[in-house]
Amino acid sequence: MMKNSSSFIVQHSAKNKKREKKIHDLIVAIKGAGEMATGIAHRLYEANIRRIVMTEIPEPITVRRTVAFSEVVYEGEVIVEGVHAKRAVNVDEVNDIWQHDMIAVVVDPKCTTVSVLKPDIVIDAIMAKKNLGTKRTEAPFVIGVGPGFIAPDDVHAVVESNRGHNLGRVFYDGAAEPHTGVPGPTMGYTSERVLRSPRAGLVKHVKELGETVKKGELILYVDDVPVRASIDGLLRGLIREINVIENEKVGDIDPRGVTEYCFTITEKARAIGGGVLEAILHEFNRRA
Repeated sequence: MMKNSSSFIVQHSAKNKKREKKIHDLIVAIKGAGEMATGIAHRLYEANIRRIVMTEIPEPITVRRTVAFSEVVYEGEVIVEGVHAKRAVNVDEVNDIWQHDMIAVVVDPKCTTVSVLKPDIVIDAIMAKKNLGTKRTEAPFVIGVGPGFIAPDDVHAVVESNRGHNLGRVFYDGAAEPHTGVPGPTMGYTSERVLRSPRAGLVKHVKELGETVKKGELILYVDDVPVRASIDGLLRGLIREINVIENEKVGDIDPRGVTEYCFTITEKARAIGGGVLEAILHEFNRRA
């Protein structure tokens, strides 16, 4: 018998009971709310998977702040390409935020929200380059983004995050490419694009997000140590004025110099989001 492709069976292990749900009723928990996690959430939201909750640490260290829902932790509410996200302090608020057609963000470094909400899908998009404890038993379907996860051992699916031929590819048996430590090239520039803290200390801005900068220009201080632009371009990313550790990524210069790129989701984040969406539909949008 043919089953309606817009619905599926979800197995909740806690109750060991099956129930049918529509795709737009899926509950999705995303660990992390940085740039890549935001690209994933945005893609799912635009595909009408909108019951999304994202977890974050108390003081996010996001560089591309204009396209990251992690900014909700500081601002209370943000908009990225027309999609609203709002901070929630408890599960009741999460449901209320969903009722207003927004994405919920919770300060929850231990991701306890997952055990409370019992989501249908858990996505680890912390981008830590290693698995910080995510298990495939956390939800009926668990996805790991980037290196550190092995399918089907600790997650059901892995999405490649490294730029190149396999970016956004879904693996159901295996792992993503190892972390290279080298940013993907833009106009031939790799590590030169990234500004890093020369020491541990407090960041103090000299330039602002979206400004055009020249090689050698002063961008910020870490305590009293200057950090200068290593190439010409647009200051596409700039960490908040917070305390950082040595060698922390604190800025991002785009040599293309297009202002719009500062305020829109990158092709990398969109590709990863597409891979996550593919994995979800592959698992749940089956015909029986």
